[in-house]
Amino acid sequence: MTSANDTPQGSSARLPGLDTLRALAILLVMLFHFRDLLPERFDSVYRLGWMGVDLFFVLSGYLIGSQLLKPYRSGTKPSLRDFYRRRAFRILPAYLVVVCLYFIWPHWREADGISPLWQFLTFTENLLIDYSRNQAFSHAWSLCVEEHFYLVLPLLVLLLMRRPSFRKTITVLLFVAAAGMALRGYIFFHILRPLGHDNLFPAYFEDVYYPTYTRLDGLLVGVSIALLKMFRPVAWTHLARRGHSAVAIGCSLVATALWLMNHRTQSVSSIAAWGDVVGFPLLSLGLGLLAVSALSSNGWLSRFHVPGAKLLATLAFSLYLTHKEIAHLDQLYLPSLMKGRGMEAVLMIAVTCLAAGALLYLCIERPFMQLRDQLDHIHIREADAQVMNEPAL
Repeated sequence: MTSANDTPQGSSARLPGLDTLRALAILLVMLFHFRDLLPERFDSVYRLGWMGVDLFFVLSGYLIGSQLLKPYRSGTKPSLRDFYRRRAFRILPAYLVVVCLYFIWPHWREADGISPLWQFLTFTENLLIDYSRNQAFSHAWSLCVEEHFYLVLPLLVLLLMRRPSFRKTITVLLFVAAAGMALRGYIFFHILRPLGHDNLFPAYFEDVYYPTYTRLDGLLVGVSIALLKMFRPVAWTHLARRGHSAVAIGCSLVATALWLMNHRTQSVSSIAAWGDVVGFPLLSLGLGLLAVSALSSNGWLSRFHVPGAKLLATLAFSLYLTHKEIAHLDQLYLPSLMKGRGMEAVLMIAVTCLAAGALLYLCIERPFMQLRDQLDHIHIREADAQVMNEPAL
């Protein structure tokens, strides 16, 4: 059984499980952001959609970890220059097009306030945002987290692989996870709790939810899966044969984490504190087990092609960048179809978001990935298949 990253360059093979998880991640995010526009009877489902970003983080950790670790299996080292250049070709063109739209076309903005341009250009928006005033393109926070991860992880891999030790590497990962838990606990008890219930909401996003140093759990879990798969083949084979169990345990962990985190933005109770401290790693571990099932030899996620998942997985990055803005334009220019939270609104949002995502992908994202591969003298028979070798954010 091979993952997308084990597929030779130029192959069009892709795993249905990874397609399904990536499609699920973008659907969850979009449902969460559209929760005030869609039929009310499904509100309880929409409000769980925030965890789609955590699923993206797990997948990114696995895919980037695999790219950086794979050369060591053949006795070579990853090239920092090539890695950073390929990430730049993958992320920057589509991202900069969207940033330009935000600053040259005010109607594109889904909210009145927006952070300064330099924060988006330096990927520091998630660290400096004033959430009570500047919410336009606030979803760029997760891309900032990913960019910081892309910057640091290659350097950490090169450092740790100078004298390889699986135990030392796991110790470092556990230390970073424990530091994140301790930091979230400190922020909750010493910064958020004194604010009380009324002022908790914006402070929570600024101090806990958006900053990179509090949101590394999913990325760490993804890297851990890559480490296990690359350097502990016996243990990985044992785990990969239990895809059904991975789904069951993963869903149980996700459900427990969601219960712990249910009121974290509205409450300063002890349950909310536990949600802040252990909820994120618990959720990431559960989502990581879903990723294991998607990569396994006998899991439900690895066996079935979900209709439409391949399309959504391919367009995930472009959809993530544009979906909030497109829904805003729907409300602005097609108010008669968007009122009432009915099926007309659902259909309009689905059609316009897919159209905008496809336009950005076909005109910007895909051509720049093809140009990158041409510059690297890599022949890709099916360019869209290469997307699954790349994180969506």
